[in-house]
Amino acid sequence: MSERAEERLAGRRRLIKFAGASLFLTVSPLSQAATNRHPSILAVRVWPAPDYTRVTIEHSAPLKYTHFTVKDPERLVVDLEGVELTSVLESLGKKVAPDDPNIKLLRAGRYKPGVVRLVMELKNEVEPQVFELAPVGNYGHRLVLDVYPLTPPDPLLSLLDSKDWRPAPVDSRSSVTADIQPNTGLDVKPERKVEKLAEQKPATQKRQGKAVIDRLVTITLDPGHGGEDPGAVGHGGSFEKHVTLAVAKRLRAKIEAEPNMRVALTRDSDFFVPLGARVQKARRIQSDLFVSIHADAFVRPDANGSSVFVLSESGASSSAARYLAQKENASDLIGGVNIDVKDPVLARTLLDLSQTATISDSLKLGKAVLGAIGGINRLHKASVEQAGFAVLKAPDIPSILIETAFISNPEEEKRLNDDAYQDKMAEAILSGIKKYLAQNPPLAKSTLARLD
Repeated sequence: MSERAEERLAGRRRLIKFAGASLFLTVSPLSQAATNRHPSILAVRVWPAPDYTRVTIEHSAPLKYTHFTVKDPERLVVDLEGVELTSVLESLGKKVAPDDPNIKLLRAGRYKPGVVRLVMELKNEVEPQVFELAPVGNYGHRLVLDVYPLTPPDPLLSLLDSKDWRPAPVDSRSSVTADIQPNTGLDVKPERKVEKLAEQKPATQKRQGKAVIDRLVTITLDPGHGGEDPGAVGHGGSFEKHVTLAVAKRLRAKIEAEPNMRVALTRDSDFFVPLGARVQKARRIQSDLFVSIHADAFVRPDANGSSVFVLSESGASSSAARYLAQKENASDLIGGVNIDVKDPVLARTLLDLSQTATISDSLKLGKAVLGAIGGINRLHKASVEQAGFAVLKAPDIPSILIETAFISNPEEEKRLNDDAYQDKMAEAILSGIKKYLAQNPPLAKSTLARLD
């Protein structure tokens, strides 16, 4: 081999060695980082509610965990593996309010190397659910700790306590009067005596040529979103979940002031309620009407106006209605549902059953409410629209979904946060409901009862 050939070969060896070293220096840190990657805790949130309390732990990557319960006193213990004890976890205790109905204390500490232990001291016996949620929307990985009271609050008793069963005086301004309450269908507390008053009693009579309701009308109000699910977010930072709850509370106060109506909310504070559970709550108290309250959003900030939607069996009435239904139906993914414990009976409730009569009544209710809302705000659509909203699928309750305004429109966002506008919106919805009831009194319940 010539001297020049040897120099060329040596040069190639040096180049290969340099390239290999370069490759090693480039790849090795990434490989090592991937091998040593541990999840970090990004945020911890606590959502108290009478139904249940949820603790959400958001983290950067999948983590391993185990959990168990301890008696005397009642505790839920969760061990997080491969997690460092940070200030986020140490702040857990400060996030639990003194009036939390289910959690007494919540603390975190280093249990052993590489393991952080969370201890939740409980105020009563609970049925815990611990599950993971995959990243969705603006959220990363989430570990959810739900604690349900072993004896959950009874919405029927709360509803019965909210309105006296005795006949209310006839309101000369309305053709709707109250006589007795519908049956709950369930047993009440032992100290209360239940007396059956009638079977298949007609719900309506004729008085001075007008239809009259001889019992209290039960209305379920459904403030959209809540808890982990903020709903749409306005340019000014307003959350849809706060606006819907504010309007619902104002509407509740107005309905409670009516002598012939009573009202229940699917949520009365900032916590998440799955779509199916909202329907279940309305059916459990034998609601006559279901009104879901929302605030619309669109990619263009100039979109404006109010809308009313009802369920469709045959498809959406417009591409916009279809888009909105898909967005609203995604609430369970964002809010976080434990799919392992879904009630099969509830699942059947949400099927697209034959709901022709109910949808017909829903359209009448929607038209009355839309007409009243048109007196205080521009209408996005001049008629009631239809789409496959999961929250409207009660097969036996006329149901509507109201988009009060576009929270994505800066001007309408300001109005949605204005007390006066919220009050006008609540008044308009009530006006539409009363107009509908005057022309379409609800049917009798199968059994009627009173409490002594």
